[in-house]
Amino acid sequence: MKIYRLHKKQNLPITVTQAWDFLSSPENLKTITPDYMGFNILSGADRPMFAGQIIQYIVTPVFGIKTKWVTEITHVVDKHYFVDEQRFGPYTLWHHKHFIKEIEGGVEMEDIIDYKIPFGILGQLVHPFLVKPKLEEIFNYRTQKLEALFGVYNKMELI
Repeated sequence: MKIYRLHKKQNLPITVTQAWDFLSSPENLKTITPDYMGFNILSGADRPMFAGQIIQYIVTPVFGIKTKWVTEITHVVDKHYFVDEQRFGPYTLWHHKHFIKEIEGGVEMEDIIDYKIPFGILGQLVHPFLVKPKLEEIFNYRTQKLEALFGVYNKMELI
């Protein structure tokens, strides 16, 4: 059983409160997801984030195949971190930690995703050619979209 990890960090020139307010609103996930993913929230995003929250989505990750994805927000520490875990969907395991911390002139946002893909050895064979590049593409899109929304963090401007 192979468990993979995707680890991303991004700095933005905003406050912790601004970052938290945006990232902890499930409805904003659509804003930072590529349009081709056909991301649509079915239920569960009608309240501010809380531990135990179940959110149901439809996504179209590859080949135009619509997939239902159900996640649970399992941990929330206000303005510090939250964790979402897949309960039903395309992965055998999906555990996504979102951390936010104040840095000079802004915030550092960190995503750590531990995931396992189905189909045993076949899944492991397609991972480097299909799954990993697709996840990298999605998170690179998020980086660009967040910079477009909030600006580019430039530590040199702080000196």
